Amino acid sequence: MSSEFHGDPEGAAGVPPAWQPPEMPKRAAGGASPQVEVALADVRSKIYPRSVSGIFARWRIVMVYVTQIIFYGLPWLQWGGRQAVLFDLGARKFYLFGMVLWPQDVVYLAVLLVVSAFSLFLFTAMAGRLFCGYACPQTVYTEIFMWVERKIEGDRLARIRLDEQPWGWRKLRVKAAKHFVWIAIALWTGFTFIGYFSPIRELGAGLLAVSLGPWQWFWMLFYAFATWGNAGFMREAVCKYMCPYARFQSVMVDDDTFVVTYDHVRGEPRGGRSRRIDHKEAGMGDCVDCSLCVQVCPTGIDIRDGLQYMCIGCGACVDACDQVMEKMHYDKGLIRYTSGRAIVDRLTQSQARRRLMRPRVLAYIALLGLIVIGFAVSLALRTTLRVDVIRDRGALGREVAGGLIENVYRLQIINTGENPLEIKLSVSGLSELSIATVDRGGDHVHVEGSSNRLVPVLVRAPAADVTPGLHEINMLAVARSPDGKEVVVTEKSSFFVPR
Repeated sequence: MSSEFHGDPEGAAGVPPAWQPPEMPKRAAGGASPQVEVALADVRSKIYPRSVSGIFARWRIVMVYVTQIIFYGLPWLQWGGRQAVLFDLGARKFYLFGMVLWPQDVVYLAVLLVVSAFSLFLFTAMAGRLFCGYACPQTVYTEIFMWVERKIEGDRLARIRLDEQPWGWRKLRVKAAKHFVWIAIALWTGFTFIGYFSPIRELGAGLLAVSLGPWQWFWMLFYAFATWGNAGFMREAVCKYMCPYARFQSVMVDDDTFVVTYDHVRGEPRGGRSRRIDHKEAGMGDCVDCSLCVQVCPTGIDIRDGLQYMCIGCGACVDACDQVMEKMHYDKGLIRYTSGRAIVDRLTQSQARRRLMRPRVLAYIALLGLIVIGFAVSLALRTTLRVDVIRDRGALGREVAGGLIENVYRLQIINTGENPLEIKLSVSGLSELSIATVDRGGDHVHVEGSSNRLVPVLVRAPAADVTPGLHEINMLAVARSPDGKEVVVTEKSSFFVPR
């Protein structure tokens, strides 16, 4: 980098005027709104982010590795002879390591969504779009695709020159190589995504044998196409125009939220200058107007214009600006993670951090803590046996041989654990009640692990000891697993005695 930084012509010629917020353009007579014209031009223009190094760039790389190791590796992890994480929609079972969730357990999935939402609210109130900048799938895959693009086509200027060149053999070869790698990554991503809903080892064998089902092919190719399109072409457009989170984050961010912020008090008035001059005596701020913060931004915004909803908080501009400040022998942090109040009131970072624990953040933490604790307790107390009693409406009650009144029921017995269960059935509520299964006639039922059984049962009572009408009874299922653990479930029902 040269020893002199140049910005706009006015800044290069002398001291630019004091910094002011950018003015809103006015509508030209008989024409379209300038805001619309700028927006349309922005949609048509392609952004060429410049590569940058620094602490936040390293954190983004770390998060890419962490998220993709989890995403690509989790379906291959085995647990007790089966896939550790599998959302088997056909069998209506969700396997999460040692836990099996059934449709009746949808409340747990709902609670997980609530926990995720409150976590997002908490992170946003404290640090803005921190999730967007480091862990959002759109950001992660865009980072992967841009890394491939830089390796094949070169950095920013090389990519611009390549796109400006007429089509020829070299340009065709380079573009084809890039898209080949992109499509390979997208297809592997689509295959992995389907592996969360269909056993991935069987899916891999079916893929090699070209024997996948039509829906498996459809969703794998659809997800691959979406990955290729979003990360390869749409990129910042997804963050700017399609992501709803970008729109409602403004209601969760306030003056004490830590976001990527340009210190306009210190930086303005900006302008190019030589390193040899004393910019303070010349009445200039620390910003040399090099525009590197704009060149490295993946969404193409100028952070010096203030916080914008398009900013994903990735910190690329912080790394670029710190490098410039270091070369100019200025203090780092002209662009940094801090709060708007810290800039205006000139607070230190420690003072700004102390203001993070404000009432709204504490409320989020309290609510999130209560939900997580309740969720953990509910899971810990969750029984592995569930029994649903269904009365046979076709035979409400009848008198059978031996002077007995008989009612027919169907028991839906669900074993959500991994081990098989031996279940003993009993019934109470009336004198001398007896219960027996229709198929075997006994009161014992065997249910395999992670499975369910529909068991028809007969409940009988002496006709002389009961009065006509409905009587409340309790059906008791006592299960004993091979390891000696006992589970008891009681379900209420009614016993009908005809007149």
